[in-house]
Amino acid sequence: MKYVGYYRVSTKKQARSGLGLEAQQQMVRQFAGTHGELVGEFVEVESGRNDRRIELAKAINAAKKATASLLIARLDRFSRRVSFISAMMEKGVRLVIVEMPNATDFQLHIFAALAQEERRLISERTKAALAQAKRRGAVLGRNGSALAMANRAKASDFADRIRDVLPKRWQLMSYSELARSLNEAGLATVNGNRFYPQTAKNLVAVLSQARGILPERSAKAPRRQSSQVRIVSGAPEKSNG
Repeated sequence: MKYVGYYRVSTKKQARSGLGLEAQQQMVRQFAGTHGELVGEFVEVESGRNDRRIELAKAINAAKKATASLLIARLDRFSRRVSFISAMMEKGVRLVIVEMPNATDFQLHIFAALAQEERRLISERTKAALAQAKRRGAVLGRNGSALAMANRAKASDFADRIRDVLPKRWQLMSYSELARSLNEAGLATVNGNRFYPQTAKNLVAVLSQARGILPERSAKAPRRQSSQVRIVSGAPEKSNG
């Protein structure tokens, strides 16, 4: 029996760290090695709520060409939605789940329906618990507020450290000019990335708050207006040239 392995993780961080991915690969490779051969593998970095699966489409095409079955570690790595699973089954590729290799299409529909209902119930219980906590006077989002405060402190400390190495007359630069100057100097943002107009703007905002001033800038260099004085009817009149 030939198999094409399909793995899905929800975030790029999980893909880089191997969190969840290695377990899926181990299950699929062990099963394929025992029951046949693995002729291809595809990794998808996408939320289970998103039906647009580029790598899944590639895996299905590869399975069709090799006359192979699509092999997945667990059903929830494929989807918890009955409609999505039904649509994939209609594409003519046999779906094999390592955790339930002998499950028929009908049984997979039942398991998917149960998983979908469980997710709905969990969502309802979570909303009810949050509403009850709010009625008791609990402060929701406390962790988010603490994180925001920590990020502001981190940004302020970084601004204090970088202030002495800023280019001369940085207050008069546009955000694009400032970002380009900082990158050319080999400096990085508080997160270790390149500067862009938006991150330069954020830096200026922190520096300005520390000094109690809020200069206005734009991503483009500001146009300067020259002042001229001309005499009209014997009286000086100021105009913008």
